[in-house]
Amino acid sequence: MGSLLSWLYAIALLGMAAFGLNIWLLTLVALADRLPHPWRRKLTPAPAVIDWPTVLVQLPLYNERYVVERLIDVVAALDYPADKLTIQVLDDSTDDTAGIARSRVAYHRARGHAITYLHRANRSGFKAGALAAGLEASESEFVAIFDADFVPPADFLRRTIPEFARDRRIAIVESRWEHLNYNQDPFTQGLGLQLDCYFGIQQPASCVMGLLMNFNGSAGVWRRSAINDAGGWQGDTLAEDLDLSYRAQLKGWNLIYLPSVASPAELPTTMLAFKRQQFRWAKGSVQVLRKLNGQLFNARISLFRKVQGYIHLSGYLGHALVVISLLLSLPVVLLDHGRTPMRWELLQIAGFGPPLMSLAAQLVLRKDWYKRLPYYPLWILVGIGLALTNLAAIWDAFLGTTNVFERTPKAPPGNQEVKTYGLPLDWTTWGETFLAFYAFVTAMLALELARGLAPVIFLYAIGFGYTAALGFLQADALGQSKTARQTQTN
Repeated sequence: MGSLLSWLYAIALLGMAAFGLNIWLLTLVALADRLPHPWRRKLTPAPAVIDWPTVLVQLPLYNERYVVERLIDVVAALDYPADKLTIQVLDDSTDDTAGIARSRVAYHRARGHAITYLHRANRSGFKAGALAAGLEASESEFVAIFDADFVPPADFLRRTIPEFARDRRIAIVESRWEHLNYNQDPFTQGLGLQLDCYFGIQQPASCVMGLLMNFNGSAGVWRRSAINDAGGWQGDTLAEDLDLSYRAQLKGWNLIYLPSVASPAELPTTMLAFKRQQFRWAKGSVQVLRKLNGQLFNARISLFRKVQGYIHLSGYLGHALVVISLLLSLPVVLLDHGRTPMRWELLQIAGFGPPLMSLAAQLVLRKDWYKRLPYYPLWILVGIGLALTNLAAIWDAFLGTTNVFERTPKAPPGNQEVKTYGLPLDWTTWGETFLAFYAFVTAMLALELARGLAPVIFLYAIGFGYTAALGFLQADALGQSKTARQTQTN
């Protein structure tokens, strides 16, 4: 029995190592692309636009009272020919967001902006349904999309639209996400580092190698004909952006990523909000993997692109392997004293992939990268602690449970009080507490029986403990704040 568990443990670690080594590849490619001539690729300036095309800006909303007014005002201020720009506020809200949005739309319409307010009686298809409904009311050539917490720069359209003139098969021009509230506290700084890995390394490397990529749901522009050709927005997954992106690319359309165009947005301000966001992304990614597996397998693209596509879509499975390896570690330590049928050097090398990517992303994106070094450990701990939430999301996706699009709560700009949209504890926080205790006990035993495994298992204990502790603390703050507000009201 012990040998069988050791083999399963080794397979889980080998799977984690595969993801880690791919991170090495993406990081090295992204860095190599920044080397001086002759290695650096040459990208000529986008052709000058003589006649600006028509653009529809869609703003999908659902209960966003804290940021909706800011969003509408910023988008109304976009620098683009007024006769070629239309704005749609696609509001599925069930709270007072609807009244705020209507009022702001009326304000800007009275000042000559082509802005409309669309409210659906139900949330059929969730965000994908809202976007599809909006398209039916417009014939614009291009479609820009911004989620409620974004603050696009005024020249966003003037910098992205010309890129489409490079090639008529370009479906998407995607910008880089920046962080409005990065300096709020250590938690948001850790999350900022995590997202910077994606936008500073993974997206540029994927673009350089011509890999299958995804529109990230916001701060990008679509060619309308590409949306139609790919089958339009579909609400059968929680990752409608990833789904449509892959369907378009598998039909021969391309995506351009512009790291030089930064679109600031709000980071989740609590662990509970971040876990909700990650659950949706993880479940949606696996749903897309299941949905498009056949199309990807049969696609007439190189084997390398296929493999990278599968790695991309299955990236969240690495979190499942974290939980599996932790649960197997105790019997492996007790029964086999940590002896497994694999060499640990591969895992050790692969394990340096995420920290290397994070450091490289900061070197690429920030002049003050050295000031962010203290928050690297928090990024690693959060990455470990999310494993249980994402495992639950993966399980939901494979079971085919009903989709419920649960938004990520937003904070009032500049206000750190507990919000109306605050989230209560869920079962995963208790599960993380158990895993932290389990890992600590296993690590203590490993100090005696399998000393080489102890450091990694201790790291698991800290990661799950940190995630659980933040969940309890923030939920307690939410409860105390609500009680205080009710007392003041009474």
